[in-house]
Amino acid sequence: MTEPTPNPKSERAAIAILGVPFDCVTLADTLALVDEMVASGRPHYATTVGVNFLLRAQEDVELRRILFDAHLIPQLLARAEQKNWRVFFLGGTDAADAVAEKMRSRNPKLQLVGVYSPPAQPLLEMDHAEILRRLREAKPDILLVAFGSPKQEKWINMNYREAGVPFVLGAGTTFNFLTGTSGSQPARGTVRLGKFAGAALRQWWELRAKKSAATRAEANITPDPFGNFVIRVPERLGLTEAQIFRAEWLRAVENGHVMFDLSDTTLVDSTGMGVLIRLRKRARELGHQLFLVAPRPPIEAALKLMKLDEFFTIQASVAGARILLESSVNAPVVTSGVQEKELQIRWSGEVTALNAVDLGVGTEAELSQISPGMTVMIDLSRVSFVDSTGIGLMLRFKKNLTRRDITLKYVNPIASVRNTLQHTRLEKYLLGEGD
Repeated sequence: MTEPTPNPKSERAAIAILGVPFDCVTLADTLALVDEMVASGRPHYATTVGVNFLLRAQEDVELRRILFDAHLIPQLLARAEQKNWRVFFLGGTDAADAVAEKMRSRNPKLQLVGVYSPPAQPLLEMDHAEILRRLREAKPDILLVAFGSPKQEKWINMNYREAGVPFVLGAGTTFNFLTGTSGSQPARGTVRLGKFAGAALRQWWELRAKKSAATRAEANITPDPFGNFVIRVPERLGLTEAQIFRAEWLRAVENGHVMFDLSDTTLVDSTGMGVLIRLRKRARELGHQLFLVAPRPPIEAALKLMKLDEFFTIQASVAGARILLESSVNAPVVTSGVQEKELQIRWSGEVTALNAVDLGVGTEAELSQISPGMTVMIDLSRVSFVDSTGIGLMLRFKKNLTRRDITLKYVNPIASVRNTLQHTRLEKYLLGEGD
């Protein structure tokens, strides 16, 4: 879940399965959290995760970054009926009238304020403005999105802040299920289940270790002369250690840039990995850097197995992390230079829904230098991650300059950025490869 609201009953460490963090909450805990999210009036979203989702997340970097079960939906709708929450259904392949009729038959007092199935289009070609207009007019407390995975997760991540709905949930094909029209693909499902089981067993094999009593040591957090924090992770990072240290580590992350020294750590289990993922996500929300430093070969192998080496910034030493931190923090998001008839622009950091507007404004300012006949090259070598909003920004610049007979190429993407481009099927067009 995003924008977590503290809840003592559900204050449990997350666990990571194949690199995807899961909140350890019961159905009752989840509904209690939804109560608090709706009451807050601030935008939040949650994601339902099944075997297909986990397998897709092994291949899709953006989907892994965005990171609950269909039985939640009926319980959630019953809660909405009881509390007079306003509900909006977005997506699904059924007729809107069929969905509305089925819902009202099951929950006759449910305030269903909108059902909209937009035209079937690729994510970046959808009319997001029209969907947001409908949501603003309806003012729902609950938004259920059923575009199927991973499209719905990417749509939510792009738009939930601007939509302003207190609780948004990816519902997969739940609308079809609720109207009695869902199909099944047992053969394909069996293959996927087999792949999932194999991958999960490989993770368990890599992370297996005998249970041992944890040392109740103080959280080893040392401020450095530059106002950053160095955290020395214990020899074993499991459930007990996560419960002991998580709160103090979170305070450090919320107060500055953090380097987690893993040089003495020999085991990180799924709970420990879940804590590190959550801390990395919180750091990113606050604009802070988080580094994993000097992981031992077994830990490094586990990170690669779960494809988390693309999610974390890993450095061989604290000194190396400090050098990279200084260069990344002090580097402007957009820089440029002109060489003959070529304008060279360099982007830095992440290109996401959080900073796309500012990055777009900065890039437009640099593009004011171009003249007819020039070529524009945008260097992505310092860009660590791009989400669908960022891809949309790249696409807008490409199309706008093409209309002006100006060639734009994005160059030097790192592997995780190229992965996102591949999943949107825009790699060749945006990178100009094969021209």
